[in-house]
Amino acid sequence: MLVDSHCHLDAAEFGDAASQLAQHAAEHDVRWIVVPAVDATNFARVAQLAATLPNCVYALGIHPLYVPQAEEAHLQQLREAVALALTDERFVGIGEIGLDFFVPELTTDAMREKQIYFYVEQLKIAREFSLPVILHVRRSQDMLLKHLRRISVVGGIAHAFNGSVQQAEAFISLGFVLGFGGAMTFTRALQIRRLATMLPLDAIVLETDAPDISPAWLHPGVNTPAQLPRIAAVLAELRGQPLAEIAAQTSNNVARVLPRLGNLMMA
Repeated sequence: MLVDSHCHLDAAEFGDAASQLAQHAAEHDVRWIVVPAVDATNFARVAQLAATLPNCVYALGIHPLYVPQAEEAHLQQLREAVALALTDERFVGIGEIGLDFFVPELTTDAMREKQIYFYVEQLKIAREFSLPVILHVRRSQDMLLKHLRRISVVGGIAHAFNGSVQQAEAFISLGFVLGFGGAMTFTRALQIRRLATMLPLDAIVLETDAPDISPAWLHPGVNTPAQLPRIAAVLAELRGQPLAEIAAQTSNNVARVLPRLGNLMMA
């Protein structure tokens, strides 16, 4: 059994094919798919996918790429949506939230400050409801960690991690696991592959980030959750461990940091 800990199954690139893609993934032993929201306009959509597709769960949050058009009212909308979602067993946490200091239009002083504000306010919502978070981490590791140390949450996933060993250890010490996916499959991704090899396996989860971050054999095509077994096989080869061991431990890791999903996995 495998768990895709990060997949935007509601993305426009997939059109109306979400059901077929989820089924195809299930046929490839992807038992669960975590679908994070990106802004207030798709809260209902990710919840609907989880309600209708047997191998999907969802998170709610405002992605840093959507912060430019976000408004203060959307934070209240998120808080209200989270409060309602607590009765939904398919709701697993707050995400995708975080900081992006790579995209040029997000790196102006004003936009950096707005990103930080929305990130901090969403951490507070996670703390208020004792929920894990799914973090967008792009050239922003130290700033993310700064606020995580100040606003204690129950942990979560640092998605698409590509930081230093020291930064990885800092996230792990705060109760986070690190997401590895398609980027790891490129032989030139030396730092990511080094991290995937040297970090303890209980600190790693697998993901596709579909439709993005296509693995080497698909690049530059559209990624799908059915690619997860081949991504897992790359991790197994890098670490010199059996694929079954990789699948079992990474799935257990998701269950540990997303305990609401863990409850479903034990049912």
